[in-house]
Formats: sequence, C-alpha cells, structure tokens
Amino acid sequence: MPHTIRKNILPGIKVKIVQKQHQRTGQLTEGTVKDLLTSSPVHPRGIKVRLTSGIVGRVQQILKPSEFKEGENE
Repeated sequence: MPHTIRKNILPGIKVKIVQKQHQRTGQLTEGTVKDLLTSSPVHPRGIKVRLTSGIVGRVQQILKPSEFKEGENE
C-alpha cells in the first residue's frame, strides 16, 4: 500500500514516519496516526501526519499488525 497516497492513510493505523530534522539521516519514528496534515491526494515524499504522541512527520511505511513493536507505548 503506497504511503504517498492520502486515501491509504487513516487515523488509528500504525506507521513509521520521518521527522523533518531526521530527513537527512532517515531515522524513522513509529506510532499511531492521529491527524492527516497533507490535504492533497498524493505527495511524492509521503503524507504528512501527526501521531497520537504529537510528533509530526511524513509517512514512510504503513505497518501491518505483524510488524508492530511489542509493548509499544504511545
């Protein structure tokens, strides 16, 4: 499921995002989507979201339930 298409990203799903300050290193942050911040239907660098933790970044991966971290705290 492409992470660059807005309709694939829904509140409540688990994703990995890259924060603006980590774009050069590619460091990813895992979390649950709270809000979608990109209004266009497609964005080449990933849809911008806010996680339930308040962190903002662009979606790089959409996680399947089998990929969730054990005991992850939000």
